[in-house]
Amino acid sequence: MAVLALLVTVILIATAVARNTASEARQAPSFSVYSCPGPASRLYLPDSPHDNYFYSDCHSSVHVVVTSPRLDSDLKIVKPRLLVAWPAGNSGALALFAPETGQEGTLGVRLENSTDSGNSLDPLNESTRVGVSGAINFNDTARLTVPILGSIRAIRDFTEGGNTNQDFQGNFGFRLNADGGATINRTWLDGVTTTWLTFTPLNGAQAVVLNRGATWTLSFGSGTYGFDASFNYPQLDQLGPSDVLTKDASGLISQNPDQTTSLSFLSYTDKLLAGTWRFLTYFGRDSMISMLLMQPILSEDAIEAVIGAVLERVNRADGTVCHEEILGDYATWLNRKEGITSSKPRCDYKMIDTDFLLPIAMERYFVGTQPGKQHSKAFFAKTATFLAENDGFNYMQLAELTSEKIMRIATPFAKSQAKENLIHLKDGEQVGEWRDSNQGLGGGRTPYNVNTALVPAGLRAIAALSRAGFFTDHSDWAVLADSYAQIWEDETLRFFQITVPQSKAKSLVQSYASSLSVPSNTGSIDADVTYYGLALDGAVGGPVVPVMNTDDCFRHFFLNTTNQTQLSAYLGQTADHILKPFPVGLSSDVGLFVANPAYSGNTSFATGFSHGDYHGTVVWSWQLAMMGAGLSRQLGRCTSDDVPDFCKDTTLHSKILSAYNRLWDLIEANRAQLSHEVWSWRYDNGYKVVQLGEITSTESNVRQLWSLTFLAVHREDFGSS
Repeated sequence: MAVLALLVTVILIATAVARNTASEARQAPSFSVYSCPGPASRLYLPDSPHDNYFYSDCHSSVHVVVTSPRLDSDLKIVKPRLLVAWPAGNSGALALFAPETGQEGTLGVRLENSTDSGNSLDPLNESTRVGVSGAINFNDTARLTVPILGSIRAIRDFTEGGNTNQDFQGNFGFRLNADGGATINRTWLDGVTTTWLTFTPLNGAQAVVLNRGATWTLSFGSGTYGFDASFNYPQLDQLGPSDVLTKDASGLISQNPDQTTSLSFLSYTDKLLAGTWRFLTYFGRDSMISMLLMQPILSEDAIEAVIGAVLERVNRADGTVCHEEILGDYATWLNRKEGITSSKPRCDYKMIDTDFLLPIAMERYFVGTQPGKQHSKAFFAKTATFLAENDGFNYMQLAELTSEKIMRIATPFAKSQAKENLIHLKDGEQVGEWRDSNQGLGGGRTPYNVNTALVPAGLRAIAALSRAGFFTDHSDWAVLADSYAQIWEDETLRFFQITVPQSKAKSLVQSYASSLSVPSNTGSIDADVTYYGLALDGAVGGPVVPVMNTDDCFRHFFLNTTNQTQLSAYLGQTADHILKPFPVGLSSDVGLFVANPAYSGNTSFATGFSHGDYHGTVVWSWQLAMMGAGLSRQLGRCTSDDVPDFCKDTTLHSKILSAYNRLWDLIEANRAQLSHEVWSWRYDNGYKVVQLGEITSTESNVRQLWSLTFLAVHREDFGSS
């Protein structure tokens, strides 16, 4: 027995770990073990087939997902797993399980409450690492087939594509422990950081078995096993619910504990994170849109964390705003691929929409609010520290670089209103704005929302900032940027307009509805159908990508346009798409679909916008919020000093108000989904909600930052239509 005990404690290394790869020779951090002054934050969110557990205290934050297939689950997509996601380093641990018998669908997993604390999760705080512990139950014998330890990006790649680069898979350590348990560890590519995952049998469960095959795996009996997941990476400083909200909005903490706890989980002193678990890091577009929609309730600390994070990551070479930061293990890997021995963070600069949001966010806060005005000088004097490339640059210099870029690329169209002078995707890129899946723009290269809304809104903001004393080297921007904005507002919509004759529209919709086996609703087509396509220069359907969409919300939310004929017509067609049911319009029982390809007349093309596509005939929460906020802004103009013509047109105003109320009826009917990133549907005597992850490998984040904006966006009382 002594020999056996000795053997089971021997560390078995699968592959040697490359050491000291980081040129900065970073040392592993030490962690405090003192007791936190306040209670831990806990949240449980069931989202079948996933159970989500959140834990935060003064030491660390973590999101644990336990997935157990249901009887109706697609077993090619939904598999038993334990997933641990940490905001720090955008890092995590995945343990993918399979039934030992090999009979797919028979293995169920769940967390059990601790017999000591009564909690589902408890903290693991040591001087050398932090983490979380819990107890996982298997209803039958199980095998851990795939571990991924280190990067959420690597886990995301695996779940969406079925594999991950072997650089993340070839350096595991396996250890059998004297208590019958087992530990898997992996040292990251930096040679310093390590992630550990330990399982220990509880309540008489059998010892863990190590299977030494071509790929080593662990076997478990039926029963309960304790698990510890930990790592030794520097942690973030979280903003509590009372820190992320204004004092006036503090009542939301008791009124909406789920959403405010979720908002806190995604909020830190130096950045806000996009969503969990898949996007547990900085995304510039997401954080600024969230800030703009939630600005009335966000604290000064939260708003300045958003804008500061964006400025820190501006590309000093040309002023481009960072789309997504790349940290930790994934950053080391990408650096290594370029021959750089370093773990320094990186940024993705391929998006074309995010630049324009920066001056808008700056103007709304630093010009539009008293706290912003008071903090402006000290804020913009800060020196950037996140990217080594920006050393020595202060926030004002970086903000000016982005504004110079916007003025530079907006000038050609302002001088000559030709299609080639609009803003296009970058060469070699298939994506560039929020519809950033490969099919999201239907192959288009010139996005509708960027050109008709974000460019003019960004220019308006630059003009306002200039008038407020910003950009002193460009005093002419106070007038010039406004003049450019007027041209972009008035002259861009015509490039994206599509009008389908009534008879043809009925035929196209009937054919499309038949292909989906859903009602056509063609009786609601009482005139020609007008809408604005997703983009220009697509492969199908002429010069404009023929997909009706919800991106009208950008123009409604960001601009108060003044061309009265155009404004009235534009609001009228938006109202039609909300009032008319899919596939004639965008409205369904589960919300507004962000895309409707019914008018394309091309079956093959339309399949790229299916109910299983990330930007297909699905519902995105934040688009509902921005549409609600945008229409509220436009209807609110009817009580301003300069009343638009549509307000005086009784019939048109009534239609817009009816659309606004219809939208809010749909929002309120889908309250249970609103904090999700995106959801889909099935048709069964009506449209029924189905989570996207049930029908495709692309999961919806259970909590997404910009899907929490309904904390601030509310139905306004504009009277009845």
